[in-house]
Amino acid sequence: MRKNSLLILGCALVLVAGASVPAWAEATSEEIAKLGNELTPLGGTKAGNADGTIPAWTGGITTPPASYVLGEHYVNPYADEKVLFTITAGNVDQYADKLTVGQKALFATYPETYKMNVYPTHRSASFPQRIYDMTKQIAATAHTVENGYGVEGAINGIPFPIPKQGVEGIWNHILRYRSDSAARDIGQAAPTRGGKYTLVQFHDEFYMLYSMEGKTEADLNNKVLYFKQEVMAPARLAGGILLVQESMNQVKEHRQAWLYNPGQRRVRRAPNVAYDNPGTAADAMRTSDQFDMYNGAVDRYDWELVGKKEIYIPYNSYKLQDPTVKNKDILTPLHINQDLARYELHRVWVVDATLKEGARHIYKRRTFYLDEDSWQIVAVDAYDKRDQLWRVSEAHVINYYNVPAIWTALEVHTDLQAGRYLAIGLNSENPPYKFNIKRTAEDYTPAALRRAGKR
Repeated sequence: MRKNSLLILGCALVLVAGASVPAWAEATSEEIAKLGNELTPLGGTKAGNADGTIPAWTGGITTPPASYVLGEHYVNPYADEKVLFTITAGNVDQYADKLTVGQKALFATYPETYKMNVYPTHRSASFPQRIYDMTKQIAATAHTVENGYGVEGAINGIPFPIPKQGVEGIWNHILRYRSDSAARDIGQAAPTRGGKYTLVQFHDEFYMLYSMEGKTEADLNNKVLYFKQEVMAPARLAGGILLVQESMNQVKEHRQAWLYNPGQRRVRRAPNVAYDNPGTAADAMRTSDQFDMYNGAVDRYDWELVGKKEIYIPYNSYKLQDPTVKNKDILTPLHINQDLARYELHRVWVVDATLKEGARHIYKRRTFYLDEDSWQIVAVDAYDKRDQLWRVSEAHVINYYNVPAIWTALEVHTDLQAGRYLAIGLNSENPPYKFNIKRTAEDYTPAALRRAGKR
């Protein structure tokens, strides 16, 4: 059996050798009672760390800044703060214990230009009270099934706020709250080493069944969410539409996906929109399951819960969606403009994923770093078949405080071997995200896709 790791101290990475965990390691009533007390309502350590560089969680952002106008881009609550210090290739060794393997590799690969500006830490994550309440309720009933490939006994909340297995942490990310429904207009770019790029524009819609208020587990019919993505530009790609119906238990029923091809004016099944198949118009710089940092079935990997660690991660990245910042300001050669990125010290759960024997995927191993306050994956290290670090991913997150929820303002996937990167989620030149849009399940069917394509 794999050895699993348990968190002993909130700010330390502690391994417990030889501790095996059964298929369903149910949270005890004593553990559940800690939610909202010693632990945050979603299972993070409420207290700060010993030296005060990570403060206690006190509820996150509970009201938007006074200058925020609903329907406009998000005002930075921390705009007046100054950089505490900057990590560069020259001083990276001083901070190595609080960096991911991938971050250290970025300094080694781009020693002249890569840096990390570190700011004061704000545990800004907050969510609706009903999500907190449901998390505590389902903590007693949620469990994995089919070797961890599905989840039962859960609705609305984080199913495993006190995780015992790595796969439970990944399910927390997949099922985390991001509103009931959302629409966004975003850009994607994969600059060459010299910085040239073609901007691909998407219109995305999310209909998040699992999170919807009033839903029961029976209402889901084994569906987690519906997702629709239309390519708006460039002209040669415009009009293509992807529709996905995501399954909760993908052994019971695989993800269902369809593509509308504007040239043929036809809707076709798209079974390859999964796993390591290339992402839409991404110049082969990311896989399908890297969208939203990780999505889809979990059956091709063995998942190990390594433990908890303090890491400098992208957080409160409001500059990256500020309407005064243009795409050209962000998309610099080799990596994004690090002057616009903000890093803070936070505790993260570390989950290692190792490709199962006989399974196929271009990534042999991946290490995921999940924010303890939101279960959002904030960083990933991906390795190739030679066990060489290949790609490094970061999720630059903000609190969409009118929801409220933590979600990405920009995802960046850096290919160390190619010397290029992919940025997806560029939003500063587009309208801000729209939450709780008026849609129905019938809007996310193949029939609706045909109608949308013919307009």
